[in-house]
Amino acid sequence: MALSPKSCYPLVCDPANPTSLSQPRLRENANQPANPKADLVILPRMNIAVDAVAILRRAKSVLATEASAIAAMEARVGQPMVDAVQAILASKGRVVVTGIGKSGHVGRKLAATLASTGTPAFFVHPAEASHGDMGMIAMDDVVIALSNSGEVAEVNALLTPIKRVGAKIISITGNEASTLATESDIALDARVAEEACPLGLAPTASTAAAMALGDALAMALLEARGFTAEDFARSHPGGSLGRRLLTHVRDVMRTGSAIPTVPLGATVSQALFEITGKGMGMTAVVNADNTLAGVFTDGDLRRCLPKIGDFNAAHVSDFMTAYPVTIGPDELAVDAVGLLETGRKQQLLVLDANKRLVGALNMFDLLQAKVV
Repeated sequence: MALSPKSCYPLVCDPANPTSLSQPRLRENANQPANPKADLVILPRMNIAVDAVAILRRAKSVLATEASAIAAMEARVGQPMVDAVQAILASKGRVVVTGIGKSGHVGRKLAATLASTGTPAFFVHPAEASHGDMGMIAMDDVVIALSNSGEVAEVNALLTPIKRVGAKIISITGNEASTLATESDIALDARVAEEACPLGLAPTASTAAAMALGDALAMALLEARGFTAEDFARSHPGGSLGRRLLTHVRDVMRTGSAIPTVPLGATVSQALFEITGKGMGMTAVVNADNTLAGVFTDGDLRRCLPKIGDFNAAHVSDFMTAYPVTIGPDELAVDAVGLLETGRKQQLLVLDANKRLVGALNMFDLLQAKVV
């Protein structure tokens, strides 16, 4: 069906009638001044009937097709994966990931995953590499090139320049007989039986498979390097995970005069004043050498009230909790949260290696540090 010139113009929304679609009206005289209102032709908005059954059937089919494509790769993962991991571990440079189109998007994700899990990596667009960014690739680097067909001109144009530099090439491709696969030092097989797209055109199962294979490579490298949760946190200092894994007790605890403290010979009255003044709902009871003798909490105070006739005569040592739960300053703050929640406590005293009192914290301190 032939299209009229008018039908080639983009549809826009008329501000005066936001429920309609409009397209520019052609003017017979090109020199005629533009009139936004006159140049709009109001078109009715299309009403598309929604078939819930068909939508769910297609959505489930896509998920099943992509899951099947990923599962099928498990049996094909073999020596090339081992070779790829060994090549990257042996490299003195970085991993450079390249790809174009949907494979480029997968490549960017792969580079980010590698970089955050202990393998320095970055993405280079193949078109930009052909116009100067090849200078970012060095002899000691490993290049991971992604292409489902393995015959993308922009990617394959880099193969010879990369080899001249001396960098190794690992390909992730769905075509083992392609130029990319045969010219690579190591080829990882990411082929799929079919795309999940009902037209068989949009990269769906193939991109899911390539991304899964990239994740498999990244996680194999992570494990081989002995990469830990603490290492991961160092790559994510701004997130909640970073705070949980990088914040130590010493970073959030109260120190010095902010620690509620009374000597072992103190009276209950003195302890009460310390609890009230420091606002932590407790006070530490310490020996002469500042080692911990016990803790006296507002709960202990309530329990001892019926037994005390004179607050100025009663000694706190008779009512304190000896050997309370404590934590070290170098422990993670998230471990302090665990101790408080497990013991249903609100406060925690911090002792050094010699059992001397060096700090105190409560749940509010941990909340302020955004550890909880």
